Amino acid sequence: MNKRKKGDEKERLAMSFLEEQGYRILAHSFFTRHGEIDIVAEKENTVAFVEVKYRKDEKSGLPEEAVSTAKMQKICKAADYYLYTHKGLSKHQIRFDVIGILGDEIRFYENAFPYVN
Repeated sequence: MNKRKKGDEKERLAMSFLEEQGYRILAHSFFTRHGEIDIVAEKENTVAFVEVKYRKDEKSGLPEEAVSTAKMQKICKAADYYLYTHKGLSKHQIRFDVIGILGDEIRFYENAFPYVN
């Protein structure tokens, strides 16, 4: 299975996980010229911009460690654009989360990183 198909499969798994936690999925693979947001989800007046990382094992490190500062900046810029184009969310709180999937284990990090310019 190629990397994109594997990534899509793990993002679908992450979306199912979030829905089980009471989130409503607003967008999946939201692309802008600034970057991509894997999942945009809403729960209790909070919009979560979620980055999903997968590793089959720890040989290359933990999946959540793969979210670099540059990646955070891209996610934040893409989130700005998402909020700009979805004015109805302007009163919501925002948060940047990471879901790390290691093998079959899902790890969910709420407020994984702050807004990065």
